[in-house]
Amino acid sequence: MRNKSGYCVYILECADGTYYTGITVDIKHRLRQHNGEIVGGAFYTRNKRPVKLVYKEESESHGGAIKRELAIKKLTRVNKAKLINSLTALAF
Repeated sequence: MRNKSGYCVYILECADGTYYTGITVDIKHRLRQHNGEIVGGAFYTRNKRPVKLVYKEESESHGGAIKRELAIKKLTRVNKAKLINSLTALAF
């Protein structure tokens, strides 16, 4: 399912409890890749399956998505959890 605005920033929770943050234009396809259902996905998630989508937000542009991804990656685990918990109901 392609995102209306073009890009989606997302956070996955891995089977080991860690978080992975990325961007995509097709979240369902990307999640299938991360879970090994189809070819692709990040090296980080390969040994941490299954992964589940815990947060997503739309971005107006590729540049905006990259900036937001980097900002989220800089957050501490506690702050990522707060972001996930505070916006989960709105994000899905």
